Amino acid sequence: MTTSVLVTGYGGFLGRAICRDLLQHGYLVKGLARNRYPEIEKLGVVAVQGSAANLADCERAASGVDAVIHTAALAGVWGKRHDFEQANVVATENLLHVCRHQSIGAFVFTSSPSVTFDGTAQSNVDESVPYPSSWLCDYPRTKAIAEQKVLAENDSKIATCALRPHLIWGVGDPHLIPRVIARCRSGRLRCVGNGKNLIDTVHVDYAAAAHRLALERMLNRDSNAAGRPYFITDGQPVECWAWVTAILKTAKLLPPSKSISFPNAYRIGYALELLYRTFNIAAEPPMTRFVAAQLGVDHYFNISAAKQFLGYIPIANRDQRIAEL
Repeated sequence: MTTSVLVTGYGGFLGRAICRDLLQHGYLVKGLARNRYPEIEKLGVVAVQGSAANLADCERAASGVDAVIHTAALAGVWGKRHDFEQANVVATENLLHVCRHQSIGAFVFTSSPSVTFDGTAQSNVDESVPYPSSWLCDYPRTKAIAEQKVLAENDSKIATCALRPHLIWGVGDPHLIPRVIARCRSGRLRCVGNGKNLIDTVHVDYAAAAHRLALERMLNRDSNAAGRPYFITDGQPVECWAWVTAILKTAKLLPPSKSISFPNAYRIGYALELLYRTFNIAAEPPMTRFVAAQLGVDHYFNISAAKQFLGYIPIANRDQRIAEL
């Protein structure tokens, strides 16, 4: 009997890649999203239009499936706290409730390395690094709450795990690469610090494969793999500014020569956050503490657990994949 999987956020960059990967490996795939994505439906995804923040929509979408991959989320460094809590916490609670009551035995959650990030350097850290006592914005805070709920739900009836892919990139990326290019073209891109800080990335196809590998372990009730979070990366940390330069080259742009120290960028981000909150400005500030820290300090991760417990194999042809861009 063919296994059926519900993928939330199936129309997103990662969601699409997960759907393609699952279909190529013989799974039946249902997708839940607020909008319709005919190009993905043509591949064979059975689409359900709705929101994971709505329990009835979750019940309808999950009917008849064997597993859930929950990748839908509200990302970003700015916005209303309530919106992040609804999209990231309530939606996860709804899906876990549905899995429990519909006897769906496998749940894979797309988390983020930022759930452990407090603005200080993270150099080759593994999953033993604790959650911080405070976060720099609501996205990592709400994702951390959701991740903890997912892992706490793991038991003999439902196997759960959380994947933490970092800076997902690849052909068709609507987020990271366009954002860097747009900032460069508008003259708002600066090198924070000396640009030598090391960061991790993960190609979208490898992130998708990691989700399938995790799914298979959860479906098989692998007690060694279940109940854990996993950092997912290309396995090859790069210097931040060298990576930004490589991205800009794909758009035939030169990296800007202007730079700013990390302490100054952080202070400016803090001041702008106060200003925007004081005057209730909805637009995202041009700099925040979170963005300054992400650009200015190390954040790369040890993926030994993903290799050991999921059988994850990181990218081996990064230069070739960059050329595809």
